[in-house]
Amino acid sequence: MANKKIHHKRTMSRDALAINVMGYLLIGMFGLLCVIPFYLIIVASFTSEASLIRNGYPLLPTDFSIQSYLLCLKNPISILKAYGTTIGVTMAGTVLSVFIATMTGYVLSRKDFPWRNQLSFFFFFTTLFSGGLVPWYMLCVRYLHFKNSYLGILLPLMFSVWNMIIAKSFMAGIPSAISESAKMDGANDLVIFIRLILPLSKPLLATLSLFSALAYWNDWYMCMLFIDKKELFDLQYLLYQLMGSIKALREIASQSAISVSSMPIESTKMALTIVATGPIILVYPFVQKYFVKGLTLGSVKG
Repeated sequence: MANKKIHHKRTMSRDALAINVMGYLLIGMFGLLCVIPFYLIIVASFTSEASLIRNGYPLLPTDFSIQSYLLCLKNPISILKAYGTTIGVTMAGTVLSVFIATMTGYVLSRKDFPWRNQLSFFFFFTTLFSGGLVPWYMLCVRYLHFKNSYLGILLPLMFSVWNMIIAKSFMAGIPSAISESAKMDGANDLVIFIRLILPLSKPLLATLSLFSALAYWNDWYMCMLFIDKKELFDLQYLLYQLMGSIKALREIASQSAISVSSMPIESTKMALTIVATGPIILVYPFVQKYFVKGLTLGSVKG
């Protein structure tokens, strides 16, 4: 009987080892599939245009060139201003967006709030229908005065129903006894929210912060709609315009029978990708732990 138990444990340990090995291999392969494209972008950004046209995207750097980065940073003052605008809007928008989403989610998760179901349906209903781009644009420009204002790239992305739903689902799992005991000690709802609920919601805050920061950092559409002054451009829209200018120059050169092989179109695309995504990639490792915990919290455990 004892030998059977030992044999069974050995079989289980071998099965667990095999599953772990297969899991690590699959995760490793998936990781490579995510890393290799970005690695190719980095290598291509330091490769000359002629080499990219002739040989395609290399696995190892060949014909090293920084011409694409020199072209991107030809006007460093504009790039720095755009970086400042993007960083400022991203930080302010992320803080305000997360605060609004968590506060709304906390209210909607409270069982003693009588209108929580009606408001939840109202918020969800707004995601199904829209008044149209033209009426919305006229409202923002004529009455809210978003034209050439940072409010035009800050406010439209601040209210996220998706983030509110995530916050509501997360905070519904926080025991109501915490709030009730704090109320018995004389604390009001704002004090309970700031001093008790938010510290218990660090995974949620990290997850929503990452979602909001990515939305603000990658946005160029709001800037295109509301901003005309170049000194107010954010980073993504400035790089978008730079790429459009390079393509236009290449088109003019090709129509004028001028050689365009030396004009770094492809390598500049790769360099612009590095310039635009570099800072946000550096931030992600610091919030990765909370981000994963926030996504998996509330899931069914086996």
